[in-house]
Amino acid sequence: MFSVFRGLVAAMTLIVACAVPASAQSYLQCAPFAREISGIQLFGRAAAWWEQAEGRYDRGNTPRVGSVLSFKSVGKMPAGHVAMVSEVVSERVIRITHANWSPVNGRRGQIEENVEVMDVSPANDWTQVRVYYAPLGGLGTSAYPTNGFIYAQAPHLQLASVQ
Repeated sequence: MFSVFRGLVAAMTLIVACAVPASAQSYLQCAPFAREISGIQLFGRAAAWWEQAEGRYDRGNTPRVGSVLSFKSVGKMPAGHVAMVSEVVSERVIRITHANWSPVNGRRGQIEENVEVMDVSPANDWTQVRVYYAPLGGLGTSAYPTNGFIYAQAPHLQLASVQ
């Protein structure tokens, strides 16, 4: 009898969840959101995207609109982070669109569009950045290590010439 009751509760929960708009019911994670808006078909934790991209997508240290900035796994952020570049402002400033960074209206898992990211790496190679943090209303005080950018187009294949 108890298992029938649990089954009914589960079915009702599913029905209610389907009736609620996705934006109200979900806690967005950065990786599925970045995949959806960039078209880059990588899966799993954000920290794994850089390695997964090898041989499948071009990678580099120059920001391009539509590319995904890959953040390394660190103590504060063990799953890493990924965000799509929405604008290149200057040599050291870009804007990104991402999910699950700042709490927005007191809630985590929200989307932030066109937020500022500044390259603070000593070599100007985008290996360390500061990111806009909503509660501060400006760039956060922490610097985060990054892998670089994953470009949305697949790598260019070179065919060996036949002689």
